[in-house]
This record gives sequence, structure tokens and C-alpha cells, in this order.
Amino acid sequence: MGADTFERMYVEHRDGLFAFLVYRTGNRALAEDLLGDVFERALRAHARFDPERGSQTTWLYAIALNRLRDHHRRANVKRSALERFVVGERVGIEAPDKGVADRDRVGQLLAILSQQDREILVLRFGADLTASQIAKVTNQRPATVEGRLYRALRRLRDAVEPEPHAAAIAARRASRAPRRAEHAGSYGANRP
Repeated sequence: MGADTFERMYVEHRDGLFAFLVYRTGNRALAEDLLGDVFERALRAHARFDPERGSQTTWLYAIALNRLRDHHRRANVKRSALERFVVGERVGIEAPDKGVADRDRVGQLLAILSQQDREILVLRFGADLTASQIAKVTNQRPATVEGRLYRALRRLRDAVEPEPHAAAIAARRASRAPRRAEHAGSYGANRP
């Protein structure tokens, strides 16, 4: 890959990838580091890029997703190691501001989803990829991605507003019951 080609790829994809990484990590500095890693790996792996298997966009997001997974694995190892040494110590924590509290709430909601569903949501809304692009990045069929996306959003909606949704379903079912009874009665009444 020539310097001009790489520069064009970088300019075309850096902002979207950066936004995706900030969205996933919540940390601009970490997102910048990961973005550098993504393009470094893309430069080293350019010979393995096959345009028949997917676009540059899906290839770069697959690299970014793998870098995020690596980062989270390492962070979990560090966290568990620290927890072994810091068990029982109290650490003073200040009350979070509203932005942090909102981010924590979103994190709690996303925690009810599987890792695959979280990745699909983040690729869709954080990276603004289409279902077919997500399918290529995650090696799934587009219909599978669309179904997982729909079910994940429904689970999140039910977690945020469980009662109104349940009440709406119950109200719809109740409104259908009299109509069914009318149709059944009128059908049976006209029979000889």
C-alpha cells in the first residue's frame, strides 16, 4: 500500500473510527491510542486485505473491534489482579456528575445484553454501520444481525420502561378480545 493510498484511507475513515472507539471506551485518550493501533495494524496487514471479502470500512471496523476485545481482556486481567491485592481497602470515590451517571446507566442497561448483541448495537449506532456491513465485520448473515439488533433493542426498551410496554400489550390484547367475540358470535348466529 502506497503512502498516498494509506493517507486517503486514513482521512476517509479516521473520524468514524474515532467516534466508534470513543463511544465504546468513553475515553478520548484511549480511543486515540486504539485508533493509532488500528491504522498501524491495517498498514502492516494491507497485503491480507481482500476487497472481495468486504470493503475497507468493514475491514477497518473488524480490526477496531478486535483491538477493543484485546483491550477489554487486558483490562479485566489487570482489574482482577488489582482486586486480589486491594480486597477490603476503602477507596474514596466522589459522586459522579450527570454525564458519568448517564454513561453508567447506559452501561448497566447494556450489561443485560450478550457481548455479541452489545457489539452489534455499538457497530450500528456508534459506528453507524449498516446491517450488511455489520454482518461482514462479525461474520454473520445480515438477517441474523437484523434479528439480533431488533431483539436487543426490544430488551433495552423493556428494561427502561417495563410497565408502559407491558400495559400497552395488555391493552391491545384486551381490545382484540371483544372483536373476536363479536365475530365468533355473528358467525355462529348465521349458521342454520
